[in-house]
Amino acid sequence: MENQRIPKSQLLTRLPDEWPQDLRPAIQKQVHADRCKIVVLDDDPTGTQTIHGLPVITEWSVDTIAAELKSDLPAFYILTNSRSYPLPVARKMNAEIGHNLTTAAAKAHLEFVVISRSDSTLRGHFPGEVEALSDALAQKYDGWIINPFFLEGGRYTIDDVHYVNEGDMLVPAAQTEFARDHAFGYSKSNLRDWISEKTNGRIAAKDVATISIETLRGQGPESVSALLMKLHHGQYCVVNAASYRDLEVFVQGLLDAEARGKTFLFRTAASFVQVRAGIFPRPLLTQSDLQLPAAGGGLIVVGSFVPRSTRQVNSLLATAEIMHTEINVAALLDDRLRDDEINRVVNDTENALRRGNDMLIFTSRRLVAGQDSKSSLQIGQKISQGLISIVQRIQTAPRYILAKGGITSSDIATRSLNVKKAIVLGQILPGVPVWKLGAESRFPNLAYIVFPGNVGDDRALVDVARQLKANFGKKKPESAA
Repeated sequence: MENQRIPKSQLLTRLPDEWPQDLRPAIQKQVHADRCKIVVLDDDPTGTQTIHGLPVITEWSVDTIAAELKSDLPAFYILTNSRSYPLPVARKMNAEIGHNLTTAAAKAHLEFVVISRSDSTLRGHFPGEVEALSDALAQKYDGWIINPFFLEGGRYTIDDVHYVNEGDMLVPAAQTEFARDHAFGYSKSNLRDWISEKTNGRIAAKDVATISIETLRGQGPESVSALLMKLHHGQYCVVNAASYRDLEVFVQGLLDAEARGKTFLFRTAASFVQVRAGIFPRPLLTQSDLQLPAAGGGLIVVGSFVPRSTRQVNSLLATAEIMHTEINVAALLDDRLRDDEINRVVNDTENALRRGNDMLIFTSRRLVAGQDSKSSLQIGQKISQGLISIVQRIQTAPRYILAKGGITSSDIATRSLNVKKAIVLGQILPGVPVWKLGAESRFPNLAYIVFPGNVGDDRALVDVARQLKANFGKKKPESAA
């Protein structure tokens, strides 16, 4: 099925029935009893899209990591944003975190497991940054677990093939827009072949172990544990999944294998973290949950260029319910025009927020790419720096900020808003997390919405903007463009 687009209902209904037992309570009990901290290295801030009540830190000194290791919470996130950097920088960053984490854990006499959380559509520095992390942790791992399943975003792995939900169809990942990414493209949807492709043939597809849905649903945790016990010398293992119950069965077997001495390093999407940490889902957040100011304007910043983000921007513009201004990317890339363009957008945004209007600022929609992955990343960094400068110069506190795109949301949080620590409140839409910013940030306690570029239907931005609007029925503003 490597190259087949398949109706979602057809593919999912032919699968065996799910394992009948709810395993989440037992997983949660064991996670708390083990007191083995789960440390999630997130290559952009969208990885918090399935959890709530956990902290995110944006710097990783030994003391900062030690403080989080000592907390009573089962897990914490370290935001690396490594996907926005060239591979040598990503490797260095992961190595530094690995060394600091090992040092902090030794001082605190605490154990930990590490999850390298990355994109559910297979984009990212794999295997390079995970290899650097593994070397720095100086631990021999029996297996590397690969699990990009992400229910909230419609990502399923079945018969080792990774699918992306598009409408009523499940599309092999290599046939999607994400596989054509200028920095992280790929040609294989079967994850065993994808691993071989990403390792330049160093790992043969035949040497990659797999745990099938048939095993998860028909044989249960004991069989999963038995398969994991057979892994050795850092062997890759693909985990299939089409539901959260599948993940529960896997994690229950995983915990048993770990209790019997096996060690694993993980490269996963966001759904895995929720189950491995023993966290139960909570209902979607409402405006009242966010405790927003009664008046004022919200700020929406869109830097993501993926086609889904563009469709969402166009849907929001079509409502005529929000002020907006388009950032000329060509001007941001031209040193002669850059400052004038930034000043123009800042002035438009300040004027809107001072009048209590919601404001959308978005990069012009034509993608500017380089000749190779390195130059494409450099162009992206320069555009992102422009967005950072714009938000840095905004003085009027918004009711909330929504940042669209993983790199955009990370850079604005850390470099525009000076966030050192945030708490994940939950999700406002499936796969769209909301953070409460710390007291050290420019806008303390601000609700910060981290909106992935590849999540949500075409009206997702419209839905969030309307839900969070300060005064329904307010006169529609004229555009600031």
